[in-house]
Amino acid sequence: MTASIDLGRRADRRTRASRRKVGRAQRVAVVNPGERRAALLTGVAFVLSLFGLVMVLSASSVADFHQYADSPFATFAKQGLFCVLGLAGFVFMSRIDPNSLRRWIVPGVVLAVGLLVAVLAVGAEVNGAQRWLRLGPVNIQPGEFAKLAFVIAVADLVARRRHHIHVAGAVVNPVMIGLGFISLLLIMQPKLGTIILLTATSLTMLFLAGARFLPLVGWSTLFAVFGGLMAWLEPYRRDRLVAFMASPDADPTGLGWQTIQSKVGIASGGLTGVGLGASRAKWGFLPFAHTDFIFAVIAEEVGLLGALGIVLAFVLFAYLGFTTAMRATDPFHASLAAGITALVMYQAFLNIAMALGRAPVTGEALPFVSAGGSSLIVTLAGTGMLVSISRRSRA
Repeated sequence: MTASIDLGRRADRRTRASRRKVGRAQRVAVVNPGERRAALLTGVAFVLSLFGLVMVLSASSVADFHQYADSPFATFAKQGLFCVLGLAGFVFMSRIDPNSLRRWIVPGVVLAVGLLVAVLAVGAEVNGAQRWLRLGPVNIQPGEFAKLAFVIAVADLVARRRHHIHVAGAVVNPVMIGLGFISLLLIMQPKLGTIILLTATSLTMLFLAGARFLPLVGWSTLFAVFGGLMAWLEPYRRDRLVAFMASPDADPTGLGWQTIQSKVGIASGGLTGVGLGASRAKWGFLPFAHTDFIFAVIAEEVGLLGALGIVLAFVLFAYLGFTTAMRATDPFHASLAAGITALVMYQAFLNIAMALGRAPVTGEALPFVSAGGSSLIVTLAGTGMLVSISRRSRA
C-alpha cells in the first residue's frame, strides 16, 4: 500500500512538472520574434535618449552657466521637453498601423516643402545658417521633419510600383528628381549634410527594393558632382573640405581647431574616461560640444568602453531595423523600415566619423544623443514606426 502511494505521488509530481514546462513553452510561444525585436528597439531608443539627456547636461552646463544668467540647466531643460514630446510621438507611432500614414503622404510632403520655403523667408539665422523657424521660446528645424516625410514618400512609391522597380522611369527617376528639388531648398539654408544623408538613404532604399544598379550609379555620380560643386563654391564649405583633405594641423587655430580639440578630448578619456561631468573639452576648448561634437565629450568622460558601448548600441539598432525590414509582410512596411534604419545609421556614422576627424564637419547631430529638439522628435517618431512594423512582421 505504501509503495503504491509513493508511486502515485511521484507520478503526480511528474505530471505537475510536465504541465509547468508546457505552460512555460506556451508563454514563450506567445512572445513572437517580432515582439522581441520591438522590445529591443524600444530599449535601445530609451537608453540612448536617457543617456543623451545626461550627456547634454554635462556637455552644455559650462556654456549655459555663462550664457543664461548663471544657470547650467537651460539647454538640458529644453532637451528634456523635446524628449518628452519625442517619446509621445514614439508611443503614438508604435501603436498605429504605418499604412494609415499613406493617406497623409501628399499633405505631409507639401507641408514639409512649405516649411523649407518658409525657413528661407522668415527663418531665424544662427551661426550664419538660416535653418530654424522660431516658435515662441523654441526653434524647430524643418529639414529634420523633411527627412522623415521624404523617406515615407519614397517607401510609398516603391511599394506602389514594386512590380516596375526595374524600370528607372517608374521609380528611380521620380525619387531622385524629387530629391533634387528638396536638395535645392536645403542647400540655400545651407544644409549639405542633410542632402548627403537623404541621398544615401534613398539610394539604399531603391537598391534594397531591387532597382537596377546602373541607374543608381548614374544618379549617385550626378549627386556626388552636385555635392562637390556646392562644397567648392561656398567659401566656408570649401575651407572645411580643404582643411579635412590636407590636415587639421595645417590650420590648428582656425579651421582645424574643432577637429583637433575633438581628438584631444577623445584621447584624454583613455579606457574608462575622466569621469562623468569632468570633461575639460567643454570648458571653451571644443565649440558645439553638446551638439555636433557630443561624441568627443562622451569618449572623454566615459572612455573608450563607454564610446564603444554607444557604437554597439547603434549596431544593434541597425541589426534590429534591417531584420524588421526583411521580416515585414507588407512592401510598404519593408521599405519604410529599411529607410528609417538607414537614415539613423548614416547620420550616426557621419557624426562619429566627424568627431574622429574621418569626415568633414557637417553639423549633423548624433541621433538620440545630441542636443537638438527637432532631430530627437523625428528620430523617436521614426523608431516608433519601426516598432509598429516589427510587431506586425512575421517570425
